[in-house]
Amino acid sequence: MAITVQNFIKLANYYNQTAMIMSAICVEKGGVAIDNYVGRFFAADVLEYIVEYGRRLTDNRNESIPPEIADLIKRFAQQFEHVKHLTTPMQKPFYEMTLEEFEKVMNI
Repeated sequence: MAITVQNFIKLANYYNQTAMIMSAICVEKGGVAIDNYVGRFFAADVLEYIVEYGRRLTDNRNESIPPEIADLIKRFAQQFEHVKHLTTPMQKPFYEMTLEEFEKVMNI
């Protein structure tokens, strides 16, 4: 997939629709707090992907980024800061991890 503004918009729309569906599920299940919903881990992984895609888009000198898209990239990065502890850990062998990475994976 080429790194383009159009693809970023598609990913952003996907994430927004996913968040909307997650909210609807939480309401349907009796008002479950979004912080207790099991899908929050998936949403955090998707948001991580989108933030990285936005970073690469920003770094791409061949692509002109409209100001509203640049603002959206920043907003997603801010959202990600709140949920980055929920992302799936990297599948690195434990002997290659730093002590901090190991403690995070082991939830110590």
